[in-house]
Amino acid sequence: MKFKIIHDTRGRLRLRCGGGYFGRDREKSIEEYILAKSYVMSVKVTSVNGGIFITYRPGYRKELLDTVSGIRACDVKPRVVSNDYEGKFKKRLMKMLLRRFILRRFMPMPVRIIMSYIKVFPYIRRAVSSLLSFRLDVSLLDGAAVGAALARGMHSEVNSIIFLLKISELLEEYTRKRTKDALSESLALKIDKVWSVQDGTEKLIPMSEVKTDDHLVFRDGSMIAVDGTVVSGEAMVNESSMTGEPQAARKLAGATVYAGTVIEEGSVVVRVSSAAGNTKISNIVNMIESGESLKAGVQTRAERLADSFVPYTLGLSVLVYLITRNVAKAFSVLMVDYSCAIKLSTPISVISAMREASGMGFLVKGGKHLESFAHADTIVFDKTGTLTNACPVVEKILPFGGYTAEEVLKISACLEEHFPHSVAKAIVRAAQEKDLKHEEEHAEVEYIVAHGIATQLHGERTIIGSEHFVAEDEGVMISDAEKELIASECEGLSAIYLAIGKQLAGVICISDPPRAEAAEAVRMLKAKGVKDVIMLTGDHAAAARRTAEMLGIDDFRSQVLPEDKAQIIDAFKKQGRTVIMVGDGINDSPALAVSDVSVAMKDSSDLAREVADITLMSGDLRDLAMLRMLSERLFRRIRRNYAVIMAFNSALILLGLCGVITPSVSSLLHNSSTMLISANSMRPMLERDPSLRNT
Repeated sequence: MKFKIIHDTRGRLRLRCGGGYFGRDREKSIEEYILAKSYVMSVKVTSVNGGIFITYRPGYRKELLDTVSGIRACDVKPRVVSNDYEGKFKKRLMKMLLRRFILRRFMPMPVRIIMSYIKVFPYIRRAVSSLLSFRLDVSLLDGAAVGAALARGMHSEVNSIIFLLKISELLEEYTRKRTKDALSESLALKIDKVWSVQDGTEKLIPMSEVKTDDHLVFRDGSMIAVDGTVVSGEAMVNESSMTGEPQAARKLAGATVYAGTVIEEGSVVVRVSSAAGNTKISNIVNMIESGESLKAGVQTRAERLADSFVPYTLGLSVLVYLITRNVAKAFSVLMVDYSCAIKLSTPISVISAMREASGMGFLVKGGKHLESFAHADTIVFDKTGTLTNACPVVEKILPFGGYTAEEVLKISACLEEHFPHSVAKAIVRAAQEKDLKHEEEHAEVEYIVAHGIATQLHGERTIIGSEHFVAEDEGVMISDAEKELIASECEGLSAIYLAIGKQLAGVICISDPPRAEAAEAVRMLKAKGVKDVIMLTGDHAAAARRTAEMLGIDDFRSQVLPEDKAQIIDAFKKQGRTVIMVGDGINDSPALAVSDVSVAMKDSSDLAREVADITLMSGDLRDLAMLRMLSERLFRRIRRNYAVIMAFNSALILLGLCGVITPSVSSLLHNSSTMLISANSMRPMLERDPSLRNT
């Protein structure tokens, strides 16, 4: 395997093979191959950019590099990729319950005793490892508890403790898998071959053979597979996945094009500047990969809290023995540790909230994102496709030259119906809504890329398109009075000009209106304690101000370039804010990655959905306020669980120290309380009542 070393620090290594070097179906095999080495602690493989991130025991760098470079195709077989985490989790849970409560009843006692020794060994090994590393953590406490119980011959208690610990580990693993979301296969450009211009002829070649400065041809309907510069041709390129804007952009010689964008019309020859693993989309993936790995290294609050109790529990147990010389009383302290209940009830609460969020139309990738959502004081919205539907509509029609508004709309619809652009569809739809019938009275239409449409209507040249096309290219005179009227009436709107016989016939004002529920969603979020609601858009200031006023948003940033969004979010965070970012395009992905918690819309680009911590599948922005309420109640429940766990287990320790209850009874009550608290954590946090949306 060939690779470059991207990041190299003690115990951490990031390698890059390049996009397309191996498929997503080999990711798991590569991970398992590297993990098989005893000195490797974790591996994350991403096929989109050929990335391999490894953590390992210091001192084995050379061996690790030799292992990776020695990987051959025959060593890592393709396999079917399944993300059925829910199904796998349920099967494993059912097996554990079956073994615990049914099969064990038919198992002879000697076998059960032997099994308890086998089960204890991994916990003892981890405890010894923690002790040798001078770490007072939950692993040490778990090992001490099960080891002490086994030493006293309490085999039943040992099996009970290990069963609860395994349930906790299973729940933690399930939560981690939900949060560990490798970039989707749909992100990878599914283009195996491209047309290359070689010696004046076109030749179909594999993507793996494409090199910098090669000339490639892309035509109508095809996806551009590389970053590059147009050397010849003309095309309308849909860059909505990259920029979030719904209207296609005109690309002429000298223009830059990006991998993942689609040609709607025309054809271009592109000189390759970046192929495969070094395209703009791949670089965005690299940024996200680094950000996500950083997030994955942060311990959960429950783990930190559980670890913090370990020194006190161990210290109290030793102190009790030194004072009383009573092993039973000292063991009572070990048997009633706080960490077990905390570690078990917290992930159950989180999973319950995630399941409830799913029923509300959210896909949440981890409990830490719900925590950030609950505590956020700032929410930042992208405009196009997030606060709006990216579906243009006709706002108003300005007739000139003796034509009526109906005539302007009818003629415009007659011309535009031949072309499937979003603006053309808006004009045709407006004519249909007004029931304006028309007949084909014009000659064959000519579509002029990125400008407009030209034809002959009753012997006169008729054109429709941008102001630049009508006024500058076609020489149609527009008086100062007409310009002033258009400027005042179309402020914040896009203008489409219709001219007949060198005279301006009318102007159609187009808008991309906000979602129907957007204003109410903003109001609800403010009512739920979000102090600042901010809108980012690439539109000019007038259009941005118009949308902000319609939605009740006080702060907005206009003419924001895609690369500036992440910097704006980062600036907010440096001010001490906790920021939610809501977006939908690839251009939003760096901002989504850098925010404290990110939300993607259901119709977002694949990259945005994969990067986002939360995906809004319902499409209703008001549900963001409902998620806020759910997340607040989740952490209210976790805090309440902490209080109950502290009070009840402290009471058990006190009763054990006083000799009121034996260690066995203490263990039984402790385990029972843990299961009851966990069962309580499964209850829904919000009532299934639609009226809550109005609260």
